[in-house]
Amino acid sequence: MNNRPRRLRGNAMVRNMVRETRVDASSLIYPIFVVEGENIKEEIPSMPGQYRYSVDVLPRALNEIADAGVSNVMLFGIPKEKDSVGSGAWAEDGIVQKALRTAKKECPDLYYITDVCMCEYTSHGHCGILNGHDVDNEKTLPVLAKTALSHVQAGADMVAPSDMMDGRVRVIRTILDQNHYTNIPIMSYAVKYASAFYGPFREAADSAPAFGDRKSYQMDFHNRKEARKEVMLDVEEGADIIMVKPALSYLDIVRETAQSISLPVAAYSVSGEYAMIKAAAQAGWVDEEKIVCETAVSVYRAGAGILLTYYAKELAGWIKEGRIG
Repeated sequence: MNNRPRRLRGNAMVRNMVRETRVDASSLIYPIFVVEGENIKEEIPSMPGQYRYSVDVLPRALNEIADAGVSNVMLFGIPKEKDSVGSGAWAEDGIVQKALRTAKKECPDLYYITDVCMCEYTSHGHCGILNGHDVDNEKTLPVLAKTALSHVQAGADMVAPSDMMDGRVRVIRTILDQNHYTNIPIMSYAVKYASAFYGPFREAADSAPAFGDRKSYQMDFHNRKEARKEVMLDVEEGADIIMVKPALSYLDIVRETAQSISLPVAAYSVSGEYAMIKAAAQAGWVDEEKIVCETAVSVYRAGAGILLTYYAKELAGWIKEGRIG
């Protein structure tokens, strides 16, 4: 036989040399939840090992993230008070704004990305301004724009709109440019499916809708071609990075997105994916490290260059130790 694929599998050195997919800690983003109050480090029941932090405790958590080898953080804010229009989202003393000012002062070497959405801030739990029981796309756009601007003014290095309103990338790009923040990138949740995998996050962020669901603005998980449409619209509107969410059940979408655009592609391994692996590992049914490494590599192999994951700290450690790379 002239062709023997096993020749390049004979030992670790040759396997590492010819490896097609490589994982780097610099491409990891760690999502973190910040709450009002003091001296709070509160574990999230459905996400063991993940916590809500008050702003005064946040620097300790950020230093742990940096020490683990992760340099990128996604901030999610959980306000004490909510109202029908989510006014805490853009308030100067809002939870994300306070967290950013503290984080930039105490841990300036990390890169801070903020989630831009209304669901954590509205009393009804939907991702925009209501007109009756419907989310009004046009009324929501200016609110998202001023929320993004307030985050950048407080120190955000990048903003990531996750609301799935039509046209939101354009209005955010416009308001940032008008205020001389032309160099601030937008990571668009361009392909965000209406998914059951978000359940633990909604507990973590206290953001479950009070009525109905989000299927009128998040995507139908049966649809593949629609993802390309959403991606191309956001590229046209000025997005700098395109995100697919969730990750593991949508690797086909990650692949098609990466093949169809020249922008970087991110994937978000969401709370439900984390919770399932964690629960199975705690029950002794799977090897947690091996499962996490294998699933992470699958996302990169599909074409993502950036991975948002609650396992970012562990992955960075395993990369450093040479267990994954």
